[in-house]
Amino acid sequence: MRTGALMIKVAAVMLLGACGGGGGLNNLRAGQNSPDEFAILPTRSLSMPADLSVLPAPTPGGANITDPNPMGDAVAALGGSPDRLADRGVGAADQALVAHAARVGTDPQIRARLAQSDAEWRARNGRRPLERVFGTSVYQRAYAPMALDAAAEQLRWQRAGAVTSTAPAPRAR
Repeated sequence: MRTGALMIKVAAVMLLGACGGGGGLNNLRAGQNSPDEFAILPTRSLSMPADLSVLPAPTPGGANITDPNPMGDAVAALGGSPDRLADRGVGAADQALVAHAARVGTDPQIRARLAQSDAEWRARNGRRPLERVFGTSVYQRAYAPMALDAAAEQLRWQRAGAVTSTAPAPRAR
């Protein structure tokens, strides 16, 4: 009698737990109810410029001169020029590669289409009831059909005659 009541209580808790939503495939924030301290970057200190006419025009939603620039700071610390980071053009060495890749045209909506197809994939391969209850990550299971077997791929390329001198020898199966 007592075990039957206990089983009903356990089943009720599991059922209610399975109704919990969210978390996505990779439940990285399970049990976290505070902000990520590594996502917060301190702003630069305010200072009065020598000439007010050289201030950049305000850009709503854009960057501010007091915003942190960790990439630029790292480039400057290593002796480079952070001003060159603003140049978003394709380098001269990569012009031919970009032209060849775009020879049949490009799709300006590719990011939106990929995001939509990925959302549909995640909806079809979401969490199972017990995975919801225990908050486990299902990322590896959901994307397993898309995973590349590195050793098999290396062996395939080597059998085709490609030189893979820097890659370790594939494991025997």
